[in-house]
Amino acid sequence: MMSCQAWPEPIVRVQSLADSGLSSIPSRYIRPHSQRPSNTTSFKPSQTEHDHGHGHGQETRDHDHVNIPVIDLEHLFSEDQILREKIFRHVNEACREWGFFQVVNHGVSHELMKSSRELWREFFNQPLEVKEEYANSPTTYEGYGSRLGVQKGATLDWSDYFFLHYRPPSLRNQAKWLAFPQSFRKVIAEYGEEVVKLGGRILKMMSINLGLKEDFLLNAFGGESEVGACLRVNFYPKCPQPDLTFGLSPHSDPGGMTILLSDDFVSGLQVRRGDEWVIVKPVPNAFVINIGDQIQVLSNAIYKSVEHRVIVNSNKDRVSLALFYNPRSDLLIQPAKELVTEERPALYSPMTYDEYRLYIRLNGPCGKAQVESLAFQP
Repeated sequence: MMSCQAWPEPIVRVQSLADSGLSSIPSRYIRPHSQRPSNTTSFKPSQTEHDHGHGHGQETRDHDHVNIPVIDLEHLFSEDQILREKIFRHVNEACREWGFFQVVNHGVSHELMKSSRELWREFFNQPLEVKEEYANSPTTYEGYGSRLGVQKGATLDWSDYFFLHYRPPSLRNQAKWLAFPQSFRKVIAEYGEEVVKLGGRILKMMSINLGLKEDFLLNAFGGESEVGACLRVNFYPKCPQPDLTFGLSPHSDPGGMTILLSDDFVSGLQVRRGDEWVIVKPVPNAFVINIGDQIQVLSNAIYKSVEHRVIVNSNKDRVSLALFYNPRSDLLIQPAKELVTEERPALYSPMTYDEYRLYIRLNGPCGKAQVESLAFQP
């Protein structure tokens, strides 16, 4: 796969900028006036939506914002068919109407979630020279990074990150797996395995809800042994001018599905709903699930990926863990034949995930421009 070997400009760590005590951010991080968070709107639910229980209470300025659906998976394997069907129905509605939802009672240990997040926060609190030993390049993005895309002069996001491959194991670069503290490799490997299992359970529900065989999407991704999985740990430092920049620019995720462990204390994720932006209020011990572009293609746009973005905070930093559950990179992804009819023809041409993700690796986050460019023109 063609890729760029080096960053086009010297890398500046955003955390170092934030720690320097600057009162205004460098021009490289300032969005054009019309694209700033302060000049776009947030969705506020009507009284009717509150009356139907869709509002989710939030502290301070978020208190009147609707939240994405929250789904309890406790009875997913229950012998009670009615309870199971209720979960499937809620997942189907969330996938069709939102493209985003949170899950609780998902089977991943709360202690494992907490310790994984704390280990990564510990990494970002290390001295810069320690972190730089793991610096990444745009060839694979694996390691410690501070930008997405290789366009010279591009406007940058106010965030640093660490990117790791989990699966298939042949893609892992062990040199990028931190050697400190001693527990790191064991905890992070266990976290990856457990969250990948959760992804498999959700993928089966999506397959059944689409009227496909339960293993259809998993097989389209390459099967249990070949499915792709990688982790991006996002660090969003506090920012003196949060209204001028983003922690992560608006984009849809290029892969199959994203399973996000949010920061417990600081909200920042916003999801597009029509022409508005919904602030996601994380539920304790929940994962945020969102549909990626590959499932939009495979489902022939019955399920759609959704634009989202991250705003930053002037007083607090944030850490979040995004696990990307992806197809094997060399498989052709195209609409499922079972979902293509005369009334609803195939909307997308076949493309491998390797070809597809090159776009964001070269250009950075660009809304939904990429998946929309694949659609057949009438």
